[in-house]
Amino acid sequence: MTTPVIDVHGLVKRFGAHTVVDGLSMQVAEGEVCGFLGGNGSGKTTTIRMLCGLLRPDGGGGSCLGYDLLREPMRIRREVGYMTQRFSFYGDLTVRENLEFVARLYEVPQRNAAIGAVMQRTELTPRAGQLAQQLSGGWKQRLALAACVLHRPKLLLLDEPTAGVDAKARREFWDMIHDMAADGMTVLVSTHYMDEAERCQRVAYLSAGKLVVHGAVSDVVAAAGLVVFEASGSGIETAARRLRGRPGVETAAVFGTALRVTGKDREALHAALDPALQWAEVPPRLDDVFIHLLNEQETA
Repeated sequence: MTTPVIDVHGLVKRFGAHTVVDGLSMQVAEGEVCGFLGGNGSGKTTTIRMLCGLLRPDGGGGSCLGYDLLREPMRIRREVGYMTQRFSFYGDLTVRENLEFVARLYEVPQRNAAIGAVMQRTELTPRAGQLAQQLSGGWKQRLALAACVLHRPKLLLLDEPTAGVDAKARREFWDMIHDMAADGMTVLVSTHYMDEAERCQRVAYLSAGKLVVHGAVSDVVAAAGLVVFEASGSGIETAARRLRGRPGVETAAVFGTALRVTGKDREALHAALDPALQWAEVPPRLDDVFIHLLNEQETA
């Protein structure tokens, strides 16, 4: 078995009296695309910043790319690509000028060839002379990704990279991510989009700084033990309102023309269903599990 690219145990990070990451342990294998999920304030960004050597853990330890988190943070920084939540490049420089700046920082060999190759891969070549501040959200995202992989990192850490980007740009971004993973790059990406999480080989869910679940999407869904019933037709909005708060009903939500009801107790959930509608039990989805875990976090 090869050494995991990320292998950490018992990570703790505090800011004053507030513990943001609390005893987190996880592994990510080489070439894996791992989705990092959790509500706002769950500790995802802080964890990513510890993994890339920008924050020192207050407890625990481990390795990233084979380098010790505590003793070798500078080596980690040189060999990871980290894409932050916000676009952080120079708006008054062109696309190429921003990439040239990054290439000099990392002392990238054969700089011009490397910049040309990464622009071609991210389809930025026609926009090389355009100012970064004039790019749309999707193209800014591509520039940020190009800058992150310009020095050919072995690990890519992405912190909600597609927030505020349209569906087409998100899909194209993920196609590029999977192309890079196919070439051997390891990716840890935090996201709130369940369709993106379902494109990952594995997902990890954080709650209040603790790792709650970590595994393949199908395993995570199965382990949640959720029961889901669905109905369609007229009157589902009214039915949803009546169902919320009934014994056995955890959520009742309308999706287009369908009403989806979830709970943990099949008998109690079935007894709560509106007999005026025709119901069918359906498999739970990852977004059902995500809402369930958030609800558990809020009531804990």
